Amino acid sequence: MVGHRPLEASILVRVQTPQLWKEVTMAMFFTYILECADKSFYVGCTNNLEKRLKEHNESKWGAHYTKIRRPVILRYSEKFETLKEARRRESELKGWRREKKLALIKI
Repeated sequence: MVGHRPLEASILVRVQTPQLWKEVTMAMFFTYILECADKSFYVGCTNNLEKRLKEHNESKWGAHYTKIRRPVILRYSEKFETLKEARRRESELKGWRREKKLALIKI
């Protein structure tokens, strides 16, 4: 888990095989907090943070909650290697009160 890092969707890793080094692309997943125009927070997760932020602000198919509260601003993100970890963190953050989310964002 890494907070406040560049918006990258994958990471390149070298894996040693018996004959050679092999480059493998590993997907990365993000859990994020958006601040909506009405100052409310939205918590979600994705494998492409830049694309998802654009969808929240521009797309007809974005989340209904953010669609009616545009524009939204990315306030916080964390990076995970698996979707399971990202979803678990998303669920945890959604259970937090506003004050606890504010404290996390201000770190």
